[in-house]
This record gives sequence, structure tokens and C-alpha cells, in this order.
Amino acid sequence: MYLVEATRPGPIVRVAIFATRSYGEVMGENVTDRVRKVMGGASVSQAAFAEGIGLAPDKLSKSLSGVRRFTSLDLARIADFGSTTVDWLLTGREPLRPTIAARTSASAVDDQDRGRLQDLVERFIAAHEVLDLLGLATELPELPSVRPDLTRYVDQGVALADEALAHLAAAGTPALDGLDTADLVQSLERTFGVDVAKIGMPDGIDGAAWQADGFRLIMIARTKVPTRQRFTLAHELGHILARDAQDLLTETQLSPGRQKDLTEVRANVFAANLLMPRDEINAVVREEDVTDEQLTSLVVRFQVSPSALAARLTQLGVISPETAARLRGLTTQDCHWLTGQSDLYESRTTWSMANRLPFRPAQLLYEAYLAGDTTLRPLAAYTGVDVERIREALEPEPDPQDDVSGGTDADEGDLVYQP
Repeated sequence: MYLVEATRPGPIVRVAIFATRSYGEVMGENVTDRVRKVMGGASVSQAAFAEGIGLAPDKLSKSLSGVRRFTSLDLARIADFGSTTVDWLLTGREPLRPTIAARTSASAVDDQDRGRLQDLVERFIAAHEVLDLLGLATELPELPSVRPDLTRYVDQGVALADEALAHLAAAGTPALDGLDTADLVQSLERTFGVDVAKIGMPDGIDGAAWQADGFRLIMIARTKVPTRQRFTLAHELGHILARDAQDLLTETQLSPGRQKDLTEVRANVFAANLLMPRDEINAVVREEDVTDEQLTSLVVRFQVSPSALAARLTQLGVISPETAARLRGLTTQDCHWLTGQSDLYESRTTWSMANRLPFRPAQLLYEAYLAGDTTLRPLAAYTGVDVERIREALEPEPDPQDDVSGGTDADEGDLVYQP
């Protein structure tokens, strides 16, 4: 199930996207029967079908008669030819298609938004399905979990953040302050086995999270506000670690201090404690001598908004309500400017506005293509790039001007040297 955080003027809502699969397995139907369905649906002869999938006619005949088994590459090409999936050819299950249930009366997510969300999540699901069928799915690391002895959701969020920080430190990330979000994303992917995508999402939707067996996904929206993006990343990670992304979440309003859904309270507490750990704050800020210069420097250091920092420092008893109000009157850009780091703000904003796809699925799909186990279609679907454009990039046509033979009649295989 997908958890989508929508933030627009008015109530901030939670949308639950359920991944549903319909099973089209017919009693007694096998792979050969489904291949014949693809051939029949294309209304072509057996010879034309063999040519279309790049298989010798005699091999196709043997496979259809049961003498020869279809290889994984055969099935990939047949799926490509018939605009279906290898999973359907093997099992009869229809491709996984997410449906969205909006648990809110607000109009924050309309039908068009739902359609765009479906398109986005299907790309990631399809890529992992292909990798799973090819036996390339990687084993995910164990996750921290909510302590059963803690009943208050606030305490659970604090403890979960402490465990997450310990896992990150053990994996080579000792501190998050000063760690740019680009590096933080990579650390989260390595440590927790979660794929993080930074993509264009429907207006008003900041992030989404979903987890299933062998699959953990966080999507964050491209934005001109890097601090919001970073907090969204941590917030969605909190849902992943708390296993909230497997359960239905009802509508919620994320106004500060007025959350109705306790899972949202826990995720927010987790994000604040992860990004602004108590020990790191206490090491640099003391209540009796905190200065405005220190506060603006902390905004830049922890890469959070002045409002988020004010809430955290107030909760820790480090600043007074008057100081918190003064800090909330600043923007993140103000803090960078006041500390002489406006260029850093621009670079962080540039990164937060760029696309980013999780690298691991793309790498594994490409390696599977090079090994002859699949076509370029899964990689194209995952990246959103046309198959032919990918083929041209990966297999460019040789330029006649690059011919180094010098017009000689060298036999094939001879080495030709040219100064």
C-alpha cells in the first residue's frame, strides 16, 4: 500500500494507495497456451510471429509443441511483442495495477492526480516484478522496529529515531548534520534497503511510501524548498520503519500539535529526532547563551526550516517562546544569507528540483539486458525513456569516419594500428 502525503492550503490529508493484483489463471492453462494467445491476439502467422520475436521458426514450433522450453529471453521478447508481462506468460496473473483510495472528504487529490500517481507507482512495481522473476531481487536488510514496551507514540518515534541513527552509524554514517540530502538519500538506501525516488509528482503531494515483501519505496516530490523535501524524506522513512506503510491510514490533518492520526505524530517525532538529534543540539546550544547567529547556523547545518528548528528547540527547552517566534519569522534562505552561505542554498535548491531515480533497479535491469535475460523494455518503462532512445544511447551506430582500417584489405580479426 502506498501512503501519499498531500499538502495544499487547508487540511493536509493522507491518501492510501492499494496495490491490487487480479489473477487471470485459467484452470489447466500453461505458458504455451498464453503464448498462443499473444500470437492470436496479434493476428499474424506463426512464421511472422517467429520473425517478430527474433526466434527461428523451427525453435518456435518445437516450443509450441512442448519439445523445447521457452527461454527467459524468448519470454521477454514475447511479452514485449504482445505488450504484456513475463509474469503473465508464466503464471497467468494480470500485471499489478495500483488503485487509490482517498480517505478524505477534501479535494486535495482529484481524479487526475490519482491517475498520475498510478502511473508513477506502476513504473517501480513493474521494475521490481521483473527483477524478482529473473531471480535478481536483492535481500533487504533488517529494519529497526517499534519497541513493544513503549505505548506512547511520541516515545516510539524518539526510540525509533535513536535506533535508526545507530544503524546509520554502524553502516558508516556517524552524523547527519552537514550531510547533504543527496548523500543522506544514498545512506538510507544502503542502510535500510529502501529505494528513494525524487520525481515530479501531482501538485500538493510531497511524498509517498510503500513497503511489501522485498520492496521498500519512498517517493519525494521535486520542489524549490529543499528543507521540506528533506523533512518529507525523514517522515516517510519513519512510516517505513514503523511498518505503517502496510496499513490503511485514515484521513488526518497535520497541523502542528493538532494531529489526529497517532501514526503521523510518530512519523513527525521520528523525523525531528533523526534530523536534529538531541545530543548534537546539546553539544552546540545552551539555553543560557543561545544567540541568533547560532540559530541561523543551525538551520544551515541541520538543513531544516526555521519553524522546524524552533519547534525542536522549544521541545528540548533550549529557547524561549519569544526566541522561537523570532526564529519562525525567518526563512531558510534568510538563514543562509545571514551566515554568508547563499551559494550553498542555491546548490541545495538546484538538487531538490532535479529528477532522481533509484539507481539499483536500473543497474540490475541493464545488467539483465546485457546478459540476454530480458529486453530493454523494462528499463525503458522504469526510466520513462523510449526504448529506441535507450538503444541509441547504449548501442550507437558506428560512424564511418571512425573507421580505423585506413581502407586496407585487412582480414577480419586482424589488428590494425594507426598512429
